[in-house]
Amino acid sequence: MERVRKPEWLKISIGANERYTETKRIVDSHCLHTICSSGRCPNMGECWGRGTARHQRDGKSGARGRRVDNAGRRHLQTHDPQEPTHVAESVRLMKLSHAVVTSVDRDDLPDLGAAHWARTIREIRRLNPDTTLEVLIPDFQGRRELVDQVIEARPDIIGHNMETVRRISPLVRSAARYDTSLDVIRQIADGGVTAKSGIMVGLGETTAEVEELMDDLRAAGCRLLTIGQYLQPSHRHYPVAEYVTPEQFKRYKETGLAKGFTQVESGPLVRSSYHAEKSLLHLKK
Repeated sequence: MERVRKPEWLKISIGANERYTETKRIVDSHCLHTICSSGRCPNMGECWGRGTARHQRDGKSGARGRRVDNAGRRHLQTHDPQEPTHVAESVRLMKLSHAVVTSVDRDDLPDLGAAHWARTIREIRRLNPDTTLEVLIPDFQGRRELVDQVIEARPDIIGHNMETVRRISPLVRSAARYDTSLDVIRQIADGGVTAKSGIMVGLGETTAEVEELMDDLRAAGCRLLTIGQYLQPSHRHYPVAEYVTPEQFKRYKETGLAKGFTQVESGPLVRSSYHAEKSLLHLKK
């Protein structure tokens, strides 16, 4: 398949302000791990400059591989019992006003990493009582008792990404299932925690399919949504079908808000933690 050329609107310039410079200094000097830098997020400069960062806990690689990301099936690290405290301390060192914590899938563990998730959330709360907290979790294979462990730790927002529309989901998600992900979103919302999800476009979906996904998420109680452009990490990954225009992203945002989402971040460079700190402001309103 002929590769689609990347358009001008996907080119970025990373600016810097005093807050960004200080955050970068702390990250570098303390050897802290953020998915912002390791994942080469295009919004790192903007987010760090606002006092928001995304931490990846429990190792750098997962037990699942997807045809749309760069995680792959690589060596899995054992749990570090001190990691929850280390993550909490890194949030404090970076003086974050809003922290986003994510993790690789740990399907190799009996509880799929759920207890470790809960301990991490509670440690961040203990050492950073004024920092708001958002977590981005896997589906825990749809095991409700494991999702409940994260809900009971009471982060401000729990996100679980749908990734793509129903038709394309089996093509790009090796283990996760569309309806299982919807059930996780529904359980989060029913548990009294704000539910968030994110998708990528440019995989060959239609506008109607994106709107159907929005309806499914709203029916499950999802309040926050991010929509970004899929970018192919390497030639081995699922190819980009199209580069969605900024105008279409704007229309997706308008449609999502009209359907009742509290917040929709939609744009070519949007990722799941983009403008994450604004979510709580929207919810308070």
